Amino acid sequence: MQITHFGHACVLVDTGAARLLIDPGTFSRDFEHITGLDAVLVTHQHFDHLDSERIGPLMKANPDARLLVDSGTAAGLAGTDHEVVAPGTSFEVAGARIEVLGGDHAVIHPDIPIVPNNAYLIDGTALHPGDSFTEPAEPVELLFLPSGAPWLKLSEAVDYLRAVAPRTVVPIHEAVLAMPKMAYHWFGELAPERTTMRVLDQAEAVDL
Repeated sequence: MQITHFGHACVLVDTGAARLLIDPGTFSRDFEHITGLDAVLVTHQHFDHLDSERIGPLMKANPDARLLVDSGTAAGLAGTDHEVVAPGTSFEVAGARIEVLGGDHAVIHPDIPIVPNNAYLIDGTALHPGDSFTEPAEPVELLFLPSGAPWLKLSEAVDYLRAVAPRTVVPIHEAVLAMPKMAYHWFGELAPERTTMRVLDQAEAVDL
């Protein structure tokens, strides 16, 4: 599996069969030039996970790609072809099997409404939780771990990492941090023994 991190929550997952772009948001860069996609997956409606100005051109550049979103995102996609996928379901894209997990965004504050959030498990191997602490039913090889957010503190990220205990963890959702390396340090120090952390350079494809 080849992974490319375009900053914050946006990653390109190339399974060898399918090319899947997840969460092309406003804090991410250079994803708008990607072609040859089989699907674009959006975990939830927040702007740092879906750039409303760049999604149209991205889909036009990838005319065969499916745009798969949660129920909350769908309302803002009038005029753009898309499919709503719900937690508890699964589907195939170009030979890759994707399970939809989760359901709700993590709590930012009790006074802020909770929005829908899909977590995506790809081929039973790689989990992108969006903005949630969704745990898979079975062990996974790769976890994209949120590093900093208004809904997140370091100890919660570490506890989530330990609960999932993947073979490899790739930190994401770092754009709101002034010094993301501090979080990465503690992830490395406090991760389960079997887990290896990989911090990916921007827009560089890495085999994991």
